[in-house]
Amino acid sequence: MAAATASRGSRWFVAAGVAYLLAWQAAVLAAAVGWLAAARTALALLGVHGFVVHVLLGKAYALVPSYFDRALAAPRAPLATLPLTAVGAAGLAVGAVADLDALAAAGAALWAAGVLASLGVLAWTIRGNLAGAETGTGEANEHRERVDRLANAAMPVALAYLAAGAYETAAVALGLPALAGVGFPAAAHLVAAGGALGLLFAVGFRLLPRFLVAAPPFWLVAVVLPAGLLGPALLVAGFASGPVFAAGAALEAVAVAGFAAAYLVLSVRTDRDRVGFRGVLAAVLSGLAGVALGVGFAFGHVAPTAGPVLAHLRLNVLGLLGLSVVGVTYQFYPPTVGVFPYSGDRAALASLVALAAGLWTEAAGRLGGGDRLVAAGAAVGVLGALAFAYLVASALRARAARR
Repeated sequence: MAAATASRGSRWFVAAGVAYLLAWQAAVLAAAVGWLAAARTALALLGVHGFVVHVLLGKAYALVPSYFDRALAAPRAPLATLPLTAVGAAGLAVGAVADLDALAAAGAALWAAGVLASLGVLAWTIRGNLAGAETGTGEANEHRERVDRLANAAMPVALAYLAAGAYETAAVALGLPALAGVGFPAAAHLVAAGGALGLLFAVGFRLLPRFLVAAPPFWLVAVVLPAGLLGPALLVAGFASGPVFAAGAALEAVAVAGFAAAYLVLSVRTDRDRVGFRGVLAAVLSGLAGVALGVGFAFGHVAPTAGPVLAHLRLNVLGLLGLSVVGVTYQFYPPTVGVFPYSGDRAALASLVALAAGLWTEAAGRLGGGDRLVAAGAAVGVLGALAFAYLVASALRARAARR
């Protein structure tokens, strides 16, 4: 019963993340065609604090305890904390759009409280095994033990980044002492580059080899995880110029390139073919472009004006993080089990193509100053998000019907 309660709460977190993805894509389109005067901060809040964090916490509730050979300490925690994060993220975004500081402050307080409560439950769950030596790896996967331990050791660090980002978000909105003196960009980088991307690397090295029934080169795992965990700290400490910031950008580039290389090796070594794998492939390609822009900012080769900065945000958050989430979600919730009409792999592939092609078109427009390209890409991206939401709802409906 406790496991079923925790699982239900985890699914609701994922559903909230999908809803925020739709809202984010719609806001980007509305801003592109002039219907909404959405500031860059508001768009980042919808993407990072809304979409990414809800999916991240939902899967963390589901996966982290088992990876540390534990059961979730408080099975009702997901359902209890979700209203705080969901309402809080909405308050943050609407407050930023409408320039309502009081609403943004209230939203930040609620969101941070929900995130920190979630992280507290996860920390209590894995107490006594914070280094992750107990991996829950079965005998059939004994050959993966070394990678699993290294990935486990990275997860608490990524969760700590998320906690720091939650505090920084509240500090910026409420006027509390901040961890860094650069305002919301520090919070966004702590949450997205530190927490979300760190968890993508760590969880990815546990999940993806099992999905593809292949093994990544261990040396790549040993390079990606330390680089990916140290890079965000340097980015925030040196933001947004100077040698420390450049070193952080370089480490992030090494981590993303290494993760992309590891995934390509897995793709070559596998004999499995699933529609979700294409989503992860599109994700790592987007991530390479996103970190290339970040390196350009850090080394002075690209001016950090509005267009390139938004392209950087979208390629990393919707591209690297988002398309990875979509691809992996299709593994957990296969489109073929859905009960709604047209649920299947073709629709899933169409959603991935629309999300990726829309993103890349939009990014090209932002980098080249083509407003029509930005609007066209955003419109295609909305269609992709709608298709993804439809297929996830279809699969969740099928699961609920079986209970």
